Amino acid sequence: MQSVLKKSGRTELAIIAIVALVFAFFWFAGPAFAGTDNTFDTALTKFTDFLEGSGGKIITVLSLAGGIVALASGRFSMGQIAIPVGVGVGAGTGIPIVTSTVTATI
Repeated sequence: MQSVLKKSGRTELAIIAIVALVFAFFWFAGPAFAGTDNTFDTALTKFTDFLEGSGGKIITVLSLAGGIVALASGRFSMGQIAIPVGVGVGAGTGIPIVTSTVTATI
């Protein structure tokens, strides 16, 4: 009988904790405005400049070199060609697409 009471006491305590947590979320929640925060603007600018510039070229060349090394080892697959092409396209056009989508005003 006591084990049943212990389990029900734990269950009640868990329910009370969950209710208190949900109440705290609603009580302390503040308004969120998309696009008004500029905390990470400098980091975003540096990172996108890096990927659109020499960093994207370096990543693409390294990916191409990995594909060539894999081809030279004698095992051929389409991934050895498709992955460097995908990396190059992603570095060249993917970054502007993502940043324009994120910064778009809806």
